Amino acid sequence: MDPLVLEKASILCYRLYDVADEVDLAAAESLLARDVRRLRLSRSGAEYLLLPNPPLVIGLGRHVLPLPEGKAEVEARARLYDFGAASIVLSVPVPAGTPLDALVPSADRLYDGPEVDALAHELVEGVRRAVAPAMENPHLWSQLESYSVVFVQGVRGSPPGDEVLERADLARLLIGETTLPELSATERADVIRRHFSYGVNDLVVVDWNAAFVYEPSGSEDIPDVLDIANAQLLELRYYDDLLDHRLARVNDTLKRERRRLGSFFRSPYPALARQVQVTLLEMSEFIERVENSLKVIGDVYLARVYEAAVEQLRIPAWKASVTRKQQILGDIYGWLKGEVDTARSLTLEVMIVLLIVLELLVGATSLLAH
Repeated sequence: MDPLVLEKASILCYRLYDVADEVDLAAAESLLARDVRRLRLSRSGAEYLLLPNPPLVIGLGRHVLPLPEGKAEVEARARLYDFGAASIVLSVPVPAGTPLDALVPSADRLYDGPEVDALAHELVEGVRRAVAPAMENPHLWSQLESYSVVFVQGVRGSPPGDEVLERADLARLLIGETTLPELSATERADVIRRHFSYGVNDLVVVDWNAAFVYEPSGSEDIPDVLDIANAQLLELRYYDDLLDHRLARVNDTLKRERRRLGSFFRSPYPALARQVQVTLLEMSEFIERVENSLKVIGDVYLARVYEAAVEQLRIPAWKASVTRKQQILGDIYGWLKGEVDTARSLTLEVMIVLLIVLELLVGATSLLAH
């Protein structure tokens, strides 16, 4: 069987960073003088995916990406999310006439290549400087999220989507497997089992590290939805890590205070309880903002693709981890509040006893004086 030959295609390389606690998108938009817009989903059914505060899309122009096989000129853009995430997208063109299966080595290099990481890091630093006044608590988390989309707009002969799924080795392409001569049937089936088609001539295959999108119309709604899902994953990972540090800090404080000979009237618990309470309120607000960044209100095609991405990226597992740690902090706050209330009750009781003793002493002194 003849190989599928690409006529128009690119590989979209995503690198996502946590850059702030919150970004005022309106303020950021006013700081950027050109090539800025809000993200809008446009294909059929997009009205059932709500973006309460659509991310800001920033054009970053063309840049040179040095690769082992030669330099590639790529189109770059950034997305800013109000919950503090920034996404850098590099569109790497695929030369016309490239067989689809021959794309595997190049795709594998781009998925986790240091060249992409270096250029994306340089670009996100520029974005951070440009919109710094619009950021609350600006920072750059040491970890990042990477994802790639093989975005195909034209295949020679315009085959239907089910034929592309059957003829191309999409499993090898999506996992970037270049060493084994052949994948097992089980592995291939697992990688491509989350595939979708809206019309006869389109196809989406969603995996945890990359996706294949065959979209002759050129609509980038599906890559945009995948980017939103990865931004949500990044933020859940960030808050999970942040909660780990907060829990460790609370634990260290409790251990340190227990070793001290504490004063009855200077309990360390009120201040610590307030810190835990503030953390809980902040985490609840942040998580709600992330979860509300995209709302699904119907079982439409884009929604099914988004939900498949959520499942593949293991977002429910990360959300469960964050929720569990919030519950632990909540339990700690309940215990601390109980200790504070107990200490206050004891203090009041001691003061009452001291007042009674003082009153008895005053009365006895008066009797002795007479």
